[in-house]
Amino acid sequence: MMRTPYAYAVAVRRADGSVEVKREAVTRLSGLWKPLSWPVVRGFAVLLQSLVLGLRTLNFSFNLAMSDLEPDKEKKDESDKGGDFLPILLSMIAAAAVTVFLFILAPLGITTWLKGYFPSIQNWVVFNLVDGVIRVLFFLAYLLFISRMQDIRRVFQYHGAEHKVVYTWEAGEDLTVQNAARKSTLHPRCGTSFLLFVMVVSIAVFSVFKFHAFWAIFLSRVVLIPLIAGLSYELIRLSAPRCQRGIFRIVVMPGLALQRITTKEPSDDQLEVAIIALKEALELDGIKAREAQAAA
Repeated sequence: MMRTPYAYAVAVRRADGSVEVKREAVTRLSGLWKPLSWPVVRGFAVLLQSLVLGLRTLNFSFNLAMSDLEPDKEKKDESDKGGDFLPILLSMIAAAAVTVFLFILAPLGITTWLKGYFPSIQNWVVFNLVDGVIRVLFFLAYLLFISRMQDIRRVFQYHGAEHKVVYTWEAGEDLTVQNAARKSTLHPRCGTSFLLFVMVVSIAVFSVFKFHAFWAIFLSRVVLIPLIAGLSYELIRLSAPRCQRGIFRIVVMPGLALQRITTKEPSDDQLEVAIIALKEALELDGIKAREAQAAA
C-alpha cells in the first residue's frame, strides 16, 4: 500500500500472477477542520486515518486471497462492495483491545507486582521507567515472534519493497525494479520507528501525571494515548528530514535498527507490485491535487 497526500493505492499479486489494484482519494484532515492541522493534534488524527486505511487495504487483499482459493466467492464479493465498514470497525476494536492489554495493562501489572519486591520502584519516575522497559521488551518479543512466521516474513518483504520504491521516487529516479533493488529497506519515516518513538515518549509523559490507585494509573495511560501519539508524530516529522545530521542521526538509529526485524529484502516481483501501487497513488494524487487547487 502506498499513500500520498491526496490518495492511496494498494496492489495485490493474484494467484495467476496478475496484479489487481484498488485506489481511492484520501481526504486531507486539515481541510475538514482547522484544529486537525495543529501540531500534536494532527499526529493522532493522522494515526487514526492511517489505521482505517490500513485495515481497509488488509480487508481488500484478504478478500482477493480468499477469492483465489474460492473462485465462486469473488462474484459474491463484487455484489457486496461498500459493506466493509463493520469488519473494519470490529477489527479496530479487537486490535485496540489486544494492544491495550499487551502494551499497557500487562506491563503495568508486572511493574506493580515488582514494586513489592524492589523498594526503588516506589519512586514514580523509576516506576514508569521500569514499566517502559517492560513495554519495549514485550514489543521486541512480539516482533521477533511474528517474524518467524512464513506469512509475516512475506509481509515484511513487501514492507521492505515499499521503502525501496519510496527511496527511488525520493531520489528522482525512474521507478524501475533495477533502481529500487539498489536502495535500502530502512527508512526514517516508518511505522516501526513511530511505534518505538511512542514507547519512549510514553515513559516521559506517564511520569508527568502521577496517580496512586492501579486502575487510575491504567485509565490515565489509555487517556494519554492521543497526546503520546501526537508528540511522537512531531518527533518523527522533525527528525526524519534531518536524519543524517548531528543528534537527529542518533535519534533515528534505534528505529532504523528495529526495522531490520520488520523489513526484509524483497524479490523482484514484490518490488514490481510496490512500484505499481506508488504509480497508481501518484497518478490519482495528481488528479485530486489539481481538483483541490481549482476549487481553491
